[in-house]
Amino acid sequence: MSEESLPGDARPEYTDALPEYAERVLEVAELIPAGHVMTYGDVAEWLEEGGPRQVGRVMALYGGAVPWWRVVRADGVLLPGHELEALGHYRAEGTPLKEASRAAEGHLPRLDMRRARWEGGERAEGHT
Repeated sequence: MSEESLPGDARPEYTDALPEYAERVLEVAELIPAGHVMTYGDVAEWLEEGGPRQVGRVMALYGGAVPWWRVVRADGVLLPGHELEALGHYRAEGTPLKEASRAAEGHLPRLDMRRARWEGGERAEGHT
């Protein structure tokens, strides 16, 4: 993904300051209750800015300090390369999972999006 696809304030500036858009995405990630998830698109919709790819890029660049495992793909597939770490978090938090079939690659479960998805409830004050 190129930097041009990020909203203007989310382009890396290579300074210690976090871009405003990234801060807002990370704040939403921190609001998601344990045992629940939001999709990248849900976060963008909640912020009324950007889209799933922009949110995904922010999470890839800056998400390590927040509960990154709670911002997920819409299909419920665990984040490639981080499946086992995420699975540990999901099991510890009681996040609803769909067990994998024997035919599934790696036999990894998926998130049960119908039960795990958090709609965001009422917006917290200060969020737009």
